[in-house]
Amino acid sequence: MLMSGKIDLQLPSPIHELIDDLFTKKKIKVLIKRDDLIHEDISGNKWRKLKYNLAAAKGNSILTFGGAFSNHIAASAAACNFYNIKCIGIIRGEKPKNMNNTLLFAERSGMQLEFISRQEYKTKNSPEFLEKVQRKYGNPFIIPEGGANQNGLLGCAELIEEISEDFDYLITAVGTGATIAGISLGLKSNKKAIGIPVLKGAEYLNGEIEDLIKSNEYKDNYSLIHDYHFGGYAKITNGLIQFMNDFYSKHHIKTDPVYSGKSLFALYDLIKKDYFAPNSTIVYYHCGGLQGIEGIENRYAIKLFP
Repeated sequence: MLMSGKIDLQLPSPIHELIDDLFTKKKIKVLIKRDDLIHEDISGNKWRKLKYNLAAAKGNSILTFGGAFSNHIAASAAACNFYNIKCIGIIRGEKPKNMNNTLLFAERSGMQLEFISRQEYKTKNSPEFLEKVQRKYGNPFIIPEGGANQNGLLGCAELIEEISEDFDYLITAVGTGATIAGISLGLKSNKKAIGIPVLKGAEYLNGEIEDLIKSNEYKDNYSLIHDYHFGGYAKITNGLIQFMNDFYSKHHIKTDPVYSGKSLFALYDLIKKDYFAPNSTIVYYHCGGLQGIEGIENRYAIKLFP
């Protein structure tokens, strides 16, 4: 099995209390689990979802999937570079004339990038497509988009073991659903996970999460709140950016506008709306992904942080 000793990882990641007048007023305690600090290039839930997949690959080449700004693609490229594993990234959409920083980083890290049409990308999980890429790339070990498989869930479930403080809720961003599925498996029955999908129209995620955890004892210990996508994946508003900057000014913690910024905004908004009972303790899970900041800044011609 691959061990983390080759990579300088900050594990367990730190956890500390966030102090805010809002929390005091509402009699809510908020802890933040800083998985963004695990590693500069393989941060947050990306390391957790890759950990057991890298071990399962047993040194074989790896093939995985993602979009042009994918945290998973960047982290997979970095991890494979550390372990000297050949890797192929199947990227959604045509190859851009000017490669963004995520793709350039993946390429510099040794990942072979293959761009396919969005239409073909929709078939990436079909037996026909998977058989084709197995033949084309020499039978690689395939990791689903976002690390959304049982290996990924196992890594995410472990983060619960690192939280010694008692809590009632854990809240985090949701993309593929693998992270919250793993968290659901790791939670004790008296605690609940709340996921904030960052995609518009992502009601299908409930079914996909249940599919991921169906082989285990299902517990009704998670829910999804679909009100904080801000228009869709990688879409932003001035209000979101202002919130992120205000939070950074006060707490000196960066969030990204694709995942963590939206889920943190949701946490504050839910507390304002008295979603949580007084005297509740909430863990906010910072799932990393800060590499995406530069891509958003370039895309929208903005500067997120001073």
